[in-house]
Amino acid sequence: MEEVQHQPIQTVGQDGEIESMSEGSSVTHGEPLRDGPDAKEEIVTEGSSFVHGGPHQDDNGPPKVDTEVESLHEKVTKQIIKEGHGDKPSKYSTCFLHYKAWTESTQHKFEDTWQELQLIEVVLGKEKKEMAGLAIGLSSMKSGERALLHVGWELGYGEEGSFSFPNVPPKADIIYEVELVGFDETKEGKARGDMTVEERISTADRRRMDGNALFKEEKLEEAMQQYEMAIAYMGDDFMFQLFGKYQDMALAVKNPCHLNIAACLIKLKRYEDAIAQCTIVLAEDQNNVKALFRRGKARSELGQTDAAREDFLKARKLAPEDKAILKELRVLAEDDKMVYQKQKELYKGLFGPRPEPKHTKTGTSWLVFVWQWLLSLFYRLFRRERLKTD
Repeated sequence: MEEVQHQPIQTVGQDGEIESMSEGSSVTHGEPLRDGPDAKEEIVTEGSSFVHGGPHQDDNGPPKVDTEVESLHEKVTKQIIKEGHGDKPSKYSTCFLHYKAWTESTQHKFEDTWQELQLIEVVLGKEKKEMAGLAIGLSSMKSGERALLHVGWELGYGEEGSFSFPNVPPKADIIYEVELVGFDETKEGKARGDMTVEERISTADRRRMDGNALFKEEKLEEAMQQYEMAIAYMGDDFMFQLFGKYQDMALAVKNPCHLNIAACLIKLKRYEDAIAQCTIVLAEDQNNVKALFRRGKARSELGQTDAAREDFLKARKLAPEDKAILKELRVLAEDDKMVYQKQKELYKGLFGPRPEPKHTKTGTSWLVFVWQWLLSLFYRLFRRERLKTD
């Protein structure tokens, strides 16, 4: 996938990571660079988050929405910002979401989970008291849907408000901008914290495989939702408790999800987000070739050539036969050469010798003739006067 000016081939390898191959190359980017004979399902793509569906709204208060207002409860209304897909969650569904929250009267934003690179989990029917209105809104939404919710104080932080975190005044009506990334149907309503280590890793791995299937269908936004939900089971609080084989098992699911999100983001030309995903993987595994290559690709697209070259050079050291890495380095070298030539031409024009003024041939000859005639005339007059004197 990561090739300049070519239609690369992408596969979902045996390790669950989306791979790339340059045309005419049998070598892919990763560890190992080719995941064996099982990595043979291929799709052709067009070459180039926890933040999917595009960057969320700016921080200048709640977004302005002109869609129809739907009344979900006496104290809860909803306006759809972006349509979702599939079914709606039921009672005891484990919902994964991002949201921003403002007090309606002052437009003060008191919470923003998009700033955290982890999803929020809400089990419908078991939500916290202050999230009762938010849960009503979630129960009406589909996966991938983004909506604006107006919640009365009675279903929010109540008559007393909250003086810790988040800081919410008493009797404050709330506005939520919420995105339901997805949900898991669990009859017993088991949250992540109630699962065993094996259950969490297994559930995350199932989400990763669902994401791979969606990627092969080129449903990038939906694929990222699945990868994001998989990572939600591998949160920092969970990873810090793991060691040995369990840590290896968790990273074998978590890191491919980050890299697959990065692959989707590069295709969507969201290079800053792709860099962030690759950097997360490199914090755990600084020699991950796929992470180095994809981060280098994203940096190259943003014009960060020095940083991109650094990533590609390190990737080449780890995978010296990878043709796609070598090609990206050649492209950077050619770009540097073009920039140098342009600068050379520019400086030549600015600091080159000043051109001499040009005169027409006819004008120059006439002036010379007149000057010679005047000299001859003065010479004759001077000679005549001298002869008279003698």
